[in-house]
Amino acid sequence: MPFIRRDGQGRIDAVFARPEGAATEEVAADAPELLAFLDQGGGRPSFVESDLAMARVLEDLIDLLIDKGVVMFSDFPEAARRKLLERHGLRKEFAYVDSLFAAGDDDLAAEVDLSDPDGERESLL
Repeated sequence: MPFIRRDGQGRIDAVFARPEGAATEEVAADAPELLAFLDQGGGRPSFVESDLAMARVLEDLIDLLIDKGVVMFSDFPEAARRKLLERHGLRKEFAYVDSLFAAGDDDLAAEVDLSDPDGERESLL
């Protein structure tokens, strides 16, 4: 759990991984006050968004290094291999779903026959 330091008005002004100086108060990682403090940024991307983007970059870098033969997949610890395989599976699933709803697939709507009882075709669009 993180440790926080408060300013003169009692608001969080710093967060630490372990007690440091005046930062001796321990709070839950999901405490609303802590989350609000971490989300401050005046429109700047949050650390979470930045971390997610960096994770994607690292995943692509690992794939590139494996493809180039710089490292072997088996060189990674078991836990890392599981995570990488899990991410590859998720990427494939999302790529498949994206392909189902890709722009420019208007021909798909034309192939679907939605006849009414009178035998006339109805448009999906």
